[in-house]
Amino acid sequence: MSAVILNGREISDEIRKELKIKVDNLKQNGLQPGLAVILVGNDPASRIYVNNKKKACEEVGIRSFEYVLPEKTTEDELIQLVEVLNKDKSVHGILVQLPLPKHIDSENVLLRISPDKDVDAFHPFNVGRIMIGDYYFLPCTPAGIMEMLNRTGINLEGKECVVVGRSNIVGKPMAMLLLHSNATVSICHSRTKNLKDICRRADVLVVAVGKPKLISAEYVKDGAVVIDVGMNRLEDGKLCGDVDFDSVAEKASYITPVPGGVGPMTISMLLKNTVKSAELSK
Repeated sequence: MSAVILNGREISDEIRKELKIKVDNLKQNGLQPGLAVILVGNDPASRIYVNNKKKACEEVGIRSFEYVLPEKTTEDELIQLVEVLNKDKSVHGILVQLPLPKHIDSENVLLRISPDKDVDAFHPFNVGRIMIGDYYFLPCTPAGIMEMLNRTGINLEGKECVVVGRSNIVGKPMAMLLLHSNATVSICHSRTKNLKDICRRADVLVVAVGKPKLISAEYVKDGAVVIDVGMNRLEDGKLCGDVDFDSVAEKASYITPVPGGVGPMTISMLLKNTVKSAELSK
């Protein structure tokens, strides 16, 4: 058996076409969604992410506002900018690109973003809404994974799902969304005993730990759906995920590649949240 590859680029293209139609309609009614992205310092990986977001905005017709601040920007200066953008009616989404320089408390900055413009869904207010299942915005990576599963026709009801990783950005919200879809969910992490045994129970296995090729075929049940959120760069410069793709693809029914799996979906969900925010602003 060889797994069907879940092509994030193709699914993402579909979503962007749908969003473009929505944005065109909003523009005809005098409303153009706007996304402000703040980048502090000159981290090369962050610069690439910001450029990708900007390009994606152009593709669907969202206005993008870019603020590139010097490395030595103070926390107060950054918060002042966030406050200005909170009040700006042409901005519907505010995104502060992480990681921030070490002298800035990221949590404090993210708390200052208005929950109505928090298109990353990191604000505790939005996190709480996700917990109870009554939300406007979802964190972009877990939302992208759910969209991918839904559009592929993978039914989660009653399925055993295992999430490896417990970050606030992916692991925890991912588990909540699977739970809202009536799956039975286990969360594993660095202190989990018998990781292999727990993973092998999974009908759907989501891996988000940042350890290259951690999950090999012996962690995976025959016919499982495997979602690889990892993005690691090997010494030879090649990108790879947290899953050993070649061996696992022989056992899984569906698998996401790295790159080209979850990554494109994440950016499309950011666009979707921005459009949603613009619609709500009416």
